[in-house]
Amino acid sequence: MASSKQERPIAVYGAIGANLLVAITKFVAAFFSGSSSMLSEGIHSVVDTGNQLLLLLGIRRARKPSDKQHPFGYGQELYFWSLIVAILLFGLGGGMSVYEGVTHLTHPSALEDPLWNYVVLGLAFLFEGTSFTIAFRELRAERRDEPIWRAIRNSKDPTTFVVVFEDSAALLGLVTAFIGVFLSHRLSNPRIDGVASLIIGLLLATVAVLLAYESRGLLLGESFDPEKVEAIRQLVEADEQVVRAGRPLTMHLGPEDVLLNLDVQFRTDLSNRELAAAVDRLEKAIRQRYEEVKRIFIEVEVFTEAATNVSPENER
Repeated sequence: MASSKQERPIAVYGAIGANLLVAITKFVAAFFSGSSSMLSEGIHSVVDTGNQLLLLLGIRRARKPSDKQHPFGYGQELYFWSLIVAILLFGLGGGMSVYEGVTHLTHPSALEDPLWNYVVLGLAFLFEGTSFTIAFRELRAERRDEPIWRAIRNSKDPTTFVVVFEDSAALLGLVTAFIGVFLSHRLSNPRIDGVASLIIGLLLATVAVLLAYESRGLLLGESFDPEKVEAIRQLVEADEQVVRAGRPLTMHLGPEDVLLNLDVQFRTDLSNRELAAAVDRLEKAIRQRYEEVKRIFIEVEVFTEAATNVSPENER
């Protein structure tokens, strides 16, 4: 079952609303002022809006129930679409901004009245700042006790860290656009505005590479939080009928969907019924403490004094 956070991705909805409003105002300002950096910022906002829609698509598809072809469900669809977001941010956002910057450097044109740009940049900073604040609070609620960079690295939910990355780039881009417009008008040098557009493009490309790196790790299958993995092992070994537990093998199938594989050695004097009851008890204890662990596969090992007998795998 999807978590309430994924059912209501507030950070994504906030980003869509902010980026759509900002894109419209930026294009209006670019039309009246002729600013290259403002046009780049408009393109950036359109790409960001499309990216958030793709994340919503990923969330919707990740909710599909498991079937014969995908027995573990479709949770990793969200990770796939976050990778597509990174590709689009690099190609469309970064590439087109660099193109606009080069065009403005080779064919400079004087800026018109920059008042439109200043008004729009101020509004855009307000909208993007609001979106960033929502996403940042979501991230801090998810990982309270970690420094921000580590929280982003350890987050398994693209609906949060993608928005944080994009809004951070947007805020930096707005500052860059403001400096470009201001210096171009003040120094009567339109090429400065083109340089600002180039910087925005490189900024977007850098953020896209970071997003692609994070999404790649999730698609390859990242493990559950190491501290929680060790806590699971200790929880199992604390059971009075358990002799030893192997190292748990875990993988995120989605932000709130973790697969757990575990070898457990039980006491030698247990009956089959007692073994089954012990496995059920361990599974319930693990799920009660860690709701993210949705699938548990326990391999039961019973050791005798003379030889080692491994019972058929008990999967639940």
